[in-house]
Amino acid sequence: HVQLVESGGGSVQAGGSLRLSCAASGRTYSNWCMAWFRQAPGSQRETVATVDSDGSTKYTDSVKGRFTISKDNAKNTLYLQMNNLKPEDTAMYYCAAGDFDYSDYDTFPVESLFGYWGQGTQVTVS
Repeated sequence: HVQLVESGGGSVQAGGSLRLSCAASGRTYSNWCMAWFRQAPGSQRETVATVDSDGSTKYTDSVKGRFTISKDNAKNTLYLQMNNLKPEDTAMYYCAAGDFDYSDYDTFPVESLFGYWGQGTQVTVS
């Protein structure tokens, strides 16, 4: 049974930092594409960052230089280190996993390729 559980969200002042974690269980995810998405109230869900099996990463422009996605294959855990947070980063953050590799492409994979999702963790920046 595949399960993704996020943690680490909370409330922080602008300029602060948070680290989100996504604990994955049910199988090994080292060869999968993993991602963080976010959805603010009244907005569509957007891709924040992805990491492929070879460790290559992609970021949406608004978080480049501030956020870092990483994974620990031994712990089956995905992370998102968020620094210099801004009020516009306020959203529900979701981790997702998909049994595919997108490292050969410069764009984000479409959401529908991700077959597994966590329940989300709220990040509020004031």
